[in-house]
Amino acid sequence: MATAYTPDLSIIVPVYNEEQSIDIFLNEIEQTLQNISLTTEIVFIDDGSHDQTFEKITSHIGKSQTPISVIQLSRNFGKDVALSSGIDHASGAALVPMDIDLQDPPELLPKMIKEWQAGSEMVIAVRESRDADSWFKRKSAQWFYRLITRLSKTPIVPNAGDYRLIDRKIVDIIKQMPEKERFMKGIFAWPGFKTSKIYYKRPERRQGESKWSYWKLWNFALGGIFSFSSAPLRIWTYLGLTLAIFALGYMFYIIFRTLILGIEVPGYASLTSILLFSSSLNMIGLGILGEYVARIFNEVKGRPLYVIRQTVGFDTPETVGTPTASQQ
Repeated sequence: MATAYTPDLSIIVPVYNEEQSIDIFLNEIEQTLQNISLTTEIVFIDDGSHDQTFEKITSHIGKSQTPISVIQLSRNFGKDVALSSGIDHASGAALVPMDIDLQDPPELLPKMIKEWQAGSEMVIAVRESRDADSWFKRKSAQWFYRLITRLSKTPIVPNAGDYRLIDRKIVDIIKQMPEKERFMKGIFAWPGFKTSKIYYKRPERRQGESKWSYWKLWNFALGGIFSFSSAPLRIWTYLGLTLAIFALGYMFYIIFRTLILGIEVPGYASLTSILLFSSSLNMIGLGILGEYVARIFNEVKGRPLYVIRQTVGFDTPETVGTPTASQQ
């Protein structure tokens, strides 16, 4: 349900247990928006917070120079789903997803708007470097982008997060994409259109702590690969074919050697090693197949993508996601 107010620019901010960051973020973003000659709005999505995040946001509604609204989800659905709910409800001619930790610098907004007004339909903020990250995080990100670029037909921009300006024509296409597994980097990239990039140095987080553990990042990477590429299935087919050829060749070698040299004492160690190796490959293959089957299972259930507990700041309050939005 979109607000009757139709701004030029909608800022979309998913939050989860960020009560300490609300005031700082609004102070910074409003200083930037005051210098922008466009009408704007800020749409928060409270992704099932357990602290006073929702109350903090609602305390600013009606007091800020920029119209503020908030969607409170019934529980924690994950950042990408929360972001999708914001996209469904924001009404701007262009949308800008942002993190509340101010590692997405608001001062980039005028540059994004300039590129948009010059004809770009998506303007992506790209990190110049990842020097502030640990060696492992830096290398794992590099390996992930290399892998998904080679496996997926959808071009994913390396070192770019959700921070970007998206034209309404792309937003309308994204809202038609119904998948439950929401890998937003891929979803943003899939429609195509004219894209430009702005490079920046990522600052340190102002308040709070990151909600992304290494385990969550690992699952995020796997989700992106399985959501936007069927190559793992194809690779396993080729691997199985290659091993079958080697096994056939080895079988002929054993038959030939037995006919020429006779039967030898069997090598139990080598036989056990081969069996364990082939069994482990079977288990990995079943795991990959299971990832795709699980995604089919989630899709066919047809459950809403998210459930809204309440909204504040929109013209018409609602308690659950509307079918056209939440079923996406």
